[in-house]
Amino acid sequence: MNQHYLKADKQLEDIFAAFKKREIKRVFYVACGGSSALMYPSKYFIDRESATITAEVYSSNEFIHRNPRTLGSESLVILCSHKGKTPETTEAAKFAKSKGALVVSLMYVETAPLADASDYIVNYSWVSAGNMEPYPEMMNYAVLYRLAMGLLYVKEGNDKYLKLVDSLKNLKAVFQRVMDQYRESAHDYALSAKDEKVIYTMASGSNYGMAYSFAICILMEMQWIHSHAIHAGEFFHGPFEILDKDVPFILLMGLDETRPLEERALKFLKQYGQKLLVIDAKTFDLTGIDKDIQGYLAPIVINFVLRMHALELSKARNHPLEKRRYMFKVPY
Repeated sequence: MNQHYLKADKQLEDIFAAFKKREIKRVFYVACGGSSALMYPSKYFIDRESATITAEVYSSNEFIHRNPRTLGSESLVILCSHKGKTPETTEAAKFAKSKGALVVSLMYVETAPLADASDYIVNYSWVSAGNMEPYPEMMNYAVLYRLAMGLLYVKEGNDKYLKLVDSLKNLKAVFQRVMDQYRESAHDYALSAKDEKVIYTMASGSNYGMAYSFAICILMEMQWIHSHAIHAGEFFHGPFEILDKDVPFILLMGLDETRPLEERALKFLKQYGQKLLVIDAKTFDLTGIDKDIQGYLAPIVINFVLRMHALELSKARNHPLEKRRYMFKVPY
């Protein structure tokens, strides 16, 4: 194991020790953009598994202005910012501490303003389709799951944390298999979609954060393609009226309890649409991932496949993922 992995592991151990010392009844996940989308799967886990702890996801600035009445000494606030410099997230950490909450922040870098405003930090690894770190089990999604499952392990004896730790060791092999599985189809999709002006994404449950992230971060921010993330359960309550043979959709299908919502949407998309990309976790080889947590880890693998498509799309459009018009370039 390298020093980065060992450091992050020790950071998590210190946080779990802090969990044992205080009452925690509420978890607030707080971040912006893609960092916020990371948090949906962990909230889903707590919603499904905990009888005593609730979880909510907030955009950083709204968290401050909304000022939840339940935020206090029995709260755990988990924040994330890739470089630890997002001003709203740093202010949210300060705000949470002022309310007496336990504040834990995730970031890729070791030192940052967000770290200074937090009680504890965890330095995660960065894994993408074009950058396979040696330890994907310490990527941001995985660390968030370790925090959520670790909390319920400490507070309620939920043994899925132990299954998670064992399963994460095999995540790199899973990524390699889906990379081989989707390499050609991702390239072909990019060629077929490179001239589209709008692409919608859709999912439900623990997968919705992936659809949201791909819509706002990849398609809108990084490719300047109009998009919107549609919840599969809401599709039939308005959005399905825009569907025809010329409207592109990306449907994500996971393994959690909300899959029937995605299956219903798939049936309609096939009947009335034509430009459809389906990324279905049932097609993944998840050997090495415990069956009890495959539904929870499927979104991480789906996200990896989405990043493959993002990279291919950027190449086909000759529009690098790093290209920006406003972000970091003008005052906002």
